[in-house]
Amino acid sequence: MKRIALFVMTNLAVVVVLGIVANLLGVNRYLTANGLNLGALLGFALVMGFGGAIISLLISKPVAKWSAGVQVIETPQNADEAWIVETVRKFADKAGIGMPEVGIFEGDPNAFATGAFKNSALVAVSTGLLRGMTREEVEAVIGHEVAHIANGDMVTMTLIQGVMNTFVVFLSRVIGYAVDSFLRRGNDNQSGPGIGYMITTIVLDILLGFVAAIIVAWFSRQREFRADAGSANLMGRKQPMVNALARLGGLHTAELPKSMAAMGIAGGIGKWFSTHPPIEERIARLQSSQG
Repeated sequence: MKRIALFVMTNLAVVVVLGIVANLLGVNRYLTANGLNLGALLGFALVMGFGGAIISLLISKPVAKWSAGVQVIETPQNADEAWIVETVRKFADKAGIGMPEVGIFEGDPNAFATGAFKNSALVAVSTGLLRGMTREEVEAVIGHEVAHIANGDMVTMTLIQGVMNTFVVFLSRVIGYAVDSFLRRGNDNQSGPGIGYMITTIVLDILLGFVAAIIVAWFSRQREFRADAGSANLMGRKQPMVNALARLGGLHTAELPKSMAAMGIAGGIGKWFSTHPPIEERIARLQSSQG
């Protein structure tokens, strides 16, 4: 329930902020008596497209702490916490980034990294991960998350999402205006956008939004492959990451046959929107990599 309420409040806050910014900059006045002002529309699309993505990035760390119930380790209280902090520190130093905050949260085996900046990020691991994996496997997962930070994945995904959002807002309104002009040809008495513009814009916002989501998800899947390889590089060998992935997928840790890679392709249309590749595909990619 807390996550749903948090999601609603965050989005309401983003909408309010973007509306105020658009009004202050005057970029929401792209429909004029002389037609569509493309310059103003582009400004509006940039504010709406990048605004939400950037705001989400800037508040990602506190939101993650709140929504996942992350307990930040300020001073390690036991040997396990001390080991986690030192593991993160070791990988951060090796990756050339500032020491992230380290936290633990209750839940099934999982971990994540977030934050707007490489040198002030957050790495959090779940209690389920610590209970269900060996130390070497947990170490590989931590390396994966540190690799995300070192690769600048949070900023990269924010920029990609912002570009996609901008295209959606801009194209939907340009096409909507064109459709509306076609439907209203010969009618010089009506001022302002007509029903054709409204309907077309709404429909295209939805349809183009799906296309944008597919593109963003594809980039996200590529960053997972890179982070897997990054973990292997930080540890000096890839088998611990292979073992960690296999345990997460409920598979045997022995090397998988090459035919397993084909299993990652199945899954229907849902695979286009998945932000993570199938475990089998990640293992096959990592096993086939050099090193």
